[in-house]
Amino acid sequence: MARATGRRKTAELSALAPILVIVGMKREAACAAGEGVTTLCSGANVGRLRQALDALGGTDFSAVVSFGLAGGLDYALRPGHVVVADAIVGGDARRDTHSRLSSVLMKGAAAAGCKVTPGAIIGVDEPAMNPGAKAALREGAQAVAVDMESHLAEEFARRRDIPFVALRAISDPAARALPPLVAKALTPEGDIHALGVARELIRGPHQLGGMIRAGLDSRAAFVSLSRCGPLLGPLLRLVLADL
Repeated sequence: MARATGRRKTAELSALAPILVIVGMKREAACAAGEGVTTLCSGANVGRLRQALDALGGTDFSAVVSFGLAGGLDYALRPGHVVVADAIVGGDARRDTHSRLSSVLMKGAAAAGCKVTPGAIIGVDEPAMNPGAKAALREGAQAVAVDMESHLAEEFARRRDIPFVALRAISDPAARALPPLVAKALTPEGDIHALGVARELIRGPHQLGGMIRAGLDSRAAFVSLSRCGPLLGPLLRLVLADL
């Protein structure tokens, strides 16, 4: 009986469509890569992400995950702290994530050694570069973190009528201002534009200190993403097979 049940579960998992994991950077995609997972990288460009999602056409997915770095809006969240969204704010709308899948991610992230909290994530079309912009988002949306993919990822999942969750690691905390060149640091493919960063630093060497701080913050965030990313496929697929 146990052997038959195991074979049936294996067959159910094999029949599942892949999970779509939407990220901003290739390094985030590498953290999430695994069996049953398809990653889509925006390059931190909302227009490009919209086009890429439209281009997916009739491709089947079993769920959608927004995964990667986020800016902190809650002052209690430090670099590396993981937020599993209980709601996504986009424009004037606030929509809940899938509660069962979110609960599984919360437990998995905690078991992997991450500090994790639930909370609303707001998705925006332009980066929140300074504490004032972050404070406005926090007060206006009652959100704890901000990114540039979750609102579009949630919209895509809603149109497909499939489950949606978001797991983000805080990089820049609420009180941290980012140097302007951060907005130009990625290539369209989601890689670090090393030559572009170097050119901007030559033009504005005063940004070097801010870049070093941003690098240290993102390092802490990527430690958490490297722990949580490998869990996405195995944990979520087990639950999806029972939905």
